[in-house]
Amino acid sequence: MEHSGQKEQLLRPEEIEAESFRIIKQELEAMGVSLPEDRDLLIRRVIHTTADFSYADTMRFSEGAVGILQELLRQGARIVTDTQMAMAGINKRKLAAFGCEAYCFMSDPDVAEEAKARETTRAVVSMERAAALEGPVVYVIGNAPTALLRLRDMILRGTYRPAFIVGVPVGFVNVEYAKECIMALDVPYIVNAGRKGGSNVAAAIVNAVLYSL
Repeated sequence: MEHSGQKEQLLRPEEIEAESFRIIKQELEAMGVSLPEDRDLLIRRVIHTTADFSYADTMRFSEGAVGILQELLRQGARIVTDTQMAMAGINKRKLAAFGCEAYCFMSDPDVAEEAKARETTRAVVSMERAAALEGPVVYVIGNAPTALLRLRDMILRGTYRPAFIVGVPVGFVNVEYAKECIMALDVPYIVNAGRKGGSNVAAAIVNAVLYSL
């Protein structure tokens, strides 16, 4: 078996993460990439999660997005995800420290029943359920472009306004279009342009902001 020439490093988990972030920073610098200070750790955490340096080029932020999301989390905003995986990936201890709660309605039996009766997706019904939550709501979407499109429709009709949207669904159908729609709205967002994303990326973004507080 051929090896890359690297030697095994015996490190504790926290040392592995620190070393990974150091390597990412070093490789970005070698590429001539300089990340804005307020987005640096967030983008590096996404790269750490995916081992994909293209995120340094494709992540998109509305004006002051990171600061806005920090303040929402400090105030105990509710988090709504479109997958159980994204919700599981968000650091619950950090959320609880700020009085935040995370929700995912996708697996609720009544959501599935309503979606079937209306011939729509569970993501659409889930977004409508989430809109009934009190207080500011941060939407963390890593899988379903239809969730983003339903949010867009409610915003354009003036029936609902989310506090923040993390829009990083992955895939090929409606994904790029849905992200472009969110970026055209007057709502704070963090979006990854293009086809890439996923529940792990969505959770990584929220965790990066939580860890910065």
